[in-house]
Amino acid sequence: MESARALAAKGAHVTLAVRDVAAGERAAERIRAAAGAGRVRVAELDLLDRASIRAFARSWRGPLDVLVNNASVMALPELHRTPEGWEVQFATNHLGHFALTLGLHDALAAAADGARIVSVSSNVHRVSPIVFDDIMFERRPYEEWSAYGQSKTANVLFAVEAAKRYATEGITANALMPGGIRTGLQRHQTSAAAQEIFDHYDWKTPEQGASTTVLLAASPLVAGVTGRYFEDNNEAELTIDPDAESGVRPHALDPAAAERLWDVSLELIGG
Repeated sequence: MESARALAAKGAHVTLAVRDVAAGERAAERIRAAAGAGRVRVAELDLLDRASIRAFARSWRGPLDVLVNNASVMALPELHRTPEGWEVQFATNHLGHFALTLGLHDALAAAADGARIVSVSSNVHRVSPIVFDDIMFERRPYEEWSAYGQSKTANVLFAVEAAKRYATEGITANALMPGGIRTGLQRHQTSAAAQEIFDHYDWKTPEQGASTTVLLAASPLVAGVTGRYFEDNNEAELTIDPDAESGVRPHALDPAAAERLWDVSLELIGG
């Protein structure tokens, strides 16, 4: 919500795409009151429902300057699957955003000054590359952080491949780590061990956490920059240090993996 507030405060016309429209309207009212500028509307969207994604994309009118792919499910303790049999974190965090972006492609391409795609990833991408032989945990044991990490790697790889495929249309695509922010995202981590870690974590405020998203969405400082991963308002350094909690891992920027993920994703969603 903070990213939407910051953009609306600068006059942007913001659409909140939400599953719960009533909750979305309450959030929109808070944004309108705080921002004092811009227009904020609410539209229904369920990233686990392909019909909902298609309906949202078909209802869009006019050009789209910025698409922020922000929805996320983190570290579900137990394996959950969609009706298609997809692991829920991969389905929500990557496939839903992938299908949405493809559905909105023409609107993005119509943006007068070049559109921006902003994908919210995480430093947990370091935990796992895309395990192409078993993305959906059909043969390997399910592990919550591996599943989440794989989905966050997918967010970065999506930006890498979208940057390549959409370059001639003036569309840029980047991914980012917002930092740790206390939100409902952590609601599934209820163990004593998780709480011990969280109690000592260097949390950001919502404003601090939104700053890198807003930078990529609107700042002229990154105009034309594409296919990168950012953290703390700067492009992240590439690192192979297994203990580093910052930086971007090579597997998340691998162009071959990015192209393969795009093709696999198209096949899964029936594109």
